[in-house]
Amino acid sequence: MRDHAPSSSNGTNLNALDQLIMQFDQALRTLVPGASTARRTTPARGKQERELTQEQRQHAAALMRINHTGEVCAQALYQGQALTAKLPDIRATMEHAAQEEVDHLAWCEQRLRELDSRTSYLNPLWYGMSFGLGAAAGMAGDKWSLGFVAETEQQVCEHLREHMEKLPHEDEKSHAVLNQMLIDEKIHGETAKQAGGAELPMPIKLGMSMMSVVMKKAAYRF
Repeated sequence: MRDHAPSSSNGTNLNALDQLIMQFDQALRTLVPGASTARRTTPARGKQERELTQEQRQHAAALMRINHTGEVCAQALYQGQALTAKLPDIRATMEHAAQEEVDHLAWCEQRLRELDSRTSYLNPLWYGMSFGLGAAAGMAGDKWSLGFVAETEQQVCEHLREHMEKLPHEDEKSHAVLNQMLIDEKIHGETAKQAGGAELPMPIKLGMSMMSVVMKKAAYRF
């Protein structure tokens, strides 16, 4: 099958300038607080806001800030991959997953506001790095791009489970958000595998894991 030019949702072909403008717009929507709008209602709705100590509140906020930064990275990864993906159906898969990640981004940001906290100051840095990684994965070929998605989602699921254990038991709202995120991320990973994602070499997996550790430590504090 031959390559196709990127197209918008209405089927119109986009030139390089159009793509650049769209990517810049998406970056702003991801990085500017309040610019992302979820299509789905937050899972925290209807959950009771229980009393937390100041220490518990700060810890919960720091964990949710990490998760928000993770969603910033996910947006950048998917946007970079969609930009360089070879086949239209693969590009569409990336864009659909990216839209669901917007929900996660908005949910985490809303929860941070409820905890009287903020997003990470380092998000622009992580966005740029993740976009570059995503674009590189897309250029390597669709099977590697999908394999990268599958491995990323697997590692995300692992750290979501870890955070659900670390969150204060009383913080029902944050637990509800992370639980739905976990469900969605597992589906994204399985979808990428079923679409032909290749198993990544162990050195790449380890590198991704090490980068994740650095991001989590930085986002927890900053």
